[in-house]
Amino acid sequence: MPEQRVQPGYPLLALLDRIALAPAAQNVLIRGLCNHAQDARPGDLFVALAGARTHGLRYLDEALARGAAAVVWEPASGIAPPAVASVPVIAVDDLARRLGMVADRFFGHPSRGMTAIAVTGTDGKTSVSHFLAQALDAPGRGCGHIGTLGYGMYGHLEHGAHTTPDAIRLHAELACQHARGAAATVMEASSHALAQYRLDGVALDMAILTNLTRDHLDYHLSHDAYAAAKRRLFAMPGLRHAVLNTDDPFGAALAAALPLSVNTMGYGIGASPLPDDRSVRATDIEATRGGMIFDVLTPRGRGRVESRLLGRFNVSNLLAALAALLALDMPPAQALARINQTRGAPGRMEAHGVAGQPLVVVDYAHTPSALTHALTALREHCAGRLWCVFGCGGDRDAGKRPLMAQAAELHADEIIVTDDNPRGESPAHIKADILTGFSTGRAVRVIHDRSDAIATAIGAARAGDVVLIAGKGHEQVQIVGVEQRPFSDSQTVAAVLDERPA
Repeated sequence: MPEQRVQPGYPLLALLDRIALAPAAQNVLIRGLCNHAQDARPGDLFVALAGARTHGLRYLDEALARGAAAVVWEPASGIAPPAVASVPVIAVDDLARRLGMVADRFFGHPSRGMTAIAVTGTDGKTSVSHFLAQALDAPGRGCGHIGTLGYGMYGHLEHGAHTTPDAIRLHAELACQHARGAAATVMEASSHALAQYRLDGVALDMAILTNLTRDHLDYHLSHDAYAAAKRRLFAMPGLRHAVLNTDDPFGAALAAALPLSVNTMGYGIGASPLPDDRSVRATDIEATRGGMIFDVLTPRGRGRVESRLLGRFNVSNLLAALAALLALDMPPAQALARINQTRGAPGRMEAHGVAGQPLVVVDYAHTPSALTHALTALREHCAGRLWCVFGCGGDRDAGKRPLMAQAAELHADEIIVTDDNPRGESPAHIKADILTGFSTGRAVRVIHDRSDAIATAIGAARAGDVVLIAGKGHEQVQIVGVEQRPFSDSQTVAAVLDERPA
């Protein structure tokens, strides 16, 4: 975890300039930022935010006991600081939205010293950010990476709790990457992060949209609110480039709406609403057992991609990365060479198996759209029957469970429903929700234990078949209740295949 402290300290009044007023007598030196009282250390500024269930101010005593030098708090109904405190306690309206600016100042504006790129969308964020970080990483010009796979320099990531960390951790990570010599950084921007202003304060050079379909409606409540969160990324101050999937209706509409001050580049497979000098398109797409082959038309000439990645949607993901590289003025031949060398992200259309065995693919697809795309893509690589092993996470959008079933029924030949991460819900209840989406009489196997489900599918599949293990991708644990049990789809698949003769 990056160091979240500064020596010898940052004057509180300078840190809060144009954000909040504080008497000159309260100008203490701030040595660190924290928004969890249990993390407070001597000299820290404790940031007390209004949360959905509680308020950070309720933990003020613990923060002070641990040595917090000052407190900023977000006014909310039913909460107030003590009348007398031993340290400055300053109210800041809209603190959640302003925290990014505070963190950016405290850590010395790290994103200004790098090319900062953010990728958003329902599906494809992890793959596109992984592809771009690979392509931009070079000796002496490293690339940072922040997302589902972890935080750090490309190839040396540490596990992160969230796809996009909170504003303090985000700017601390950017400062760490800058100190390590990163010339660029690529981050995933989740809808939660955008709605909660976690990226505010980042000097963003480029924003990329992969697509927009149903997800996280348990949090956003409506598709319009979900779309509004994604749209925030493209209204970031100082944004120079936008790279948009114009095959997606939301992306096409956004392309038409962005101001001329933003250099907008579209990418896709279908016809583009943007002129040729602002589009990257794929033609003559061919799927093989070993990957995808296609031609590209770009504003800077034609080219050919021969990729080891599976799936037509990875054509779209590769186009996003290529369009971004060209927008950043990488020479076309160099950009194409990097795209051709791209390796897949862990748990994203990750292929297992050798000749004489079924092709087994581990993928993170956990939305109806992603499952549809994965199965549709794999059908092109499948000479036999297409298998789908999937479940749904507990304590998440329950409305998508029958939709996942419908996607599997429509696109797979053989289906096994199993546990994903049940969390605090009954696994039987989750599977019952899923089963409501299948047609009456559809043959579906239900196998509670995920290892058994994977082994059953691989054991029954034949050479020429394709088996999709969907939902958990790169994850290394299965969450049951509050327990995190070690579990890896990839390791389970590899072990089962090792025991099966080719």
